[in-house]
Amino acid sequence: MMPAPLTDVSSQPPGTTPRLMHTGAPSSDIDPQPERAPVSEARFASVLDTAADGIVVIDERGTILAFNKSCEQMFGHTAAEVIGQNVKMIMPPSYAVEHDRYISHYRKTGERKIIGIGREVAGMHSDGTIFPVELSVGEAPTTEGRQFIGILRDLRPRKQTEQRLSQLQAQIMHMTRLSAMDEMGAAMAHELNQPLTALMLYLQAVMRQTRVDSGKPLRPEQIRTIMEKALNEAERAGGIIQRMRQMVEKRDPERSRIDLVDVVEEAIDLTAFVAQGSTVTIRRVVPAGAVEVEADPIQIQQIVLNLLRNAVEVAKDSADKWVEVRVKDTDRAAVVEVEDSGAGISAETAATLFRTFSTTKKTGMGLGLAISRSIAQNHGGDLSVVPGGDGRGAIFTLSLPTGDRHDQATNPGDG
Repeated sequence: MMPAPLTDVSSQPPGTTPRLMHTGAPSSDIDPQPERAPVSEARFASVLDTAADGIVVIDERGTILAFNKSCEQMFGHTAAEVIGQNVKMIMPPSYAVEHDRYISHYRKTGERKIIGIGREVAGMHSDGTIFPVELSVGEAPTTEGRQFIGILRDLRPRKQTEQRLSQLQAQIMHMTRLSAMDEMGAAMAHELNQPLTALMLYLQAVMRQTRVDSGKPLRPEQIRTIMEKALNEAERAGGIIQRMRQMVEKRDPERSRIDLVDVVEEAIDLTAFVAQGSTVTIRRVVPAGAVEVEADPIQIQQIVLNLLRNAVEVAKDSADKWVEVRVKDTDRAAVVEVEDSGAGISAETAATLFRTFSTTKKTGMGLGLAISRSIAQNHGGDLSVVPGGDGRGAIFTLSLPTGDRHDQATNPGDG
């Protein structure tokens, strides 16, 4: 089998059509029949021009030796414009500096950092636009020195699809939250009624005691104490309304560095409204310190809310009637576990539990768990279940990465 030919421009002026050479094998392995070389060159040229992905070949100095049609479309340069030039011309400045440093380091030490490993980097179009690119690099030792073959894939279509999927998920989660408000409405109204009633009583007391004909008018410090209590109740009512507004607010996903413990605590408080009349005890086991993750707080809270509502519904029909929520910070991920006191889930049900439109409830469309897992996976994590049984309830586990993997994967300093 003939070794793959690469382009040689070492003896050609820039802008001329490059000739092809064979690499990757000692001279004894090269086809002894020189008349067959044009066939191999034509085959290689055909592969370059028909490949759906971009293919660029450079030498140890970073000089571009080959640049296929997909690369021309991707970067807006013709092959004639780039062949013989440094590959930095298709990189953003930050990547260009690091690329020179990497090649210099590799030539001196032979240490590999990205060869044979696919990663996400950034490319630069001829008009200056910077865009995401998936890059895989291979090496070919040749008689002219080491050469590097880069396979490039434009990630903009994938990123656009991911963004659209994220927006659709956000819309579905918004509808899910609106549906949840139907169930939580009565409990929320009851919870909101308590601080409003207390506020009204405090204000009535002040009105009565400050009347001219009252027998025992209040002293200023007594009035101040009552007003402070009334203010606390008003703030409590405002907090409840704010949480209701956040539940039904339609918004685009926004990821930030958040404390997972705070998100879980608030989800437990919201779920407790629904569980008030069911005698289900919600236990929480959380670490003393913060557990930070890069995530959209509303989406993650909705996952936890969904798990808690399901667990409470199962636990209310059990003998013990409890749900336990555990937050853990492991070396690899932040974990939220939701366990109930129910009878567990059958193997048949567990196998289809995360499929869309699969549900064990009498009502509902079976979207909650499927969407929850999809959101968890879009955050770089997962949602899984231990079915339980034999006296143990099910345990749902939400895992999220504790580090910003995207920044680590695209840091140009890694070479």
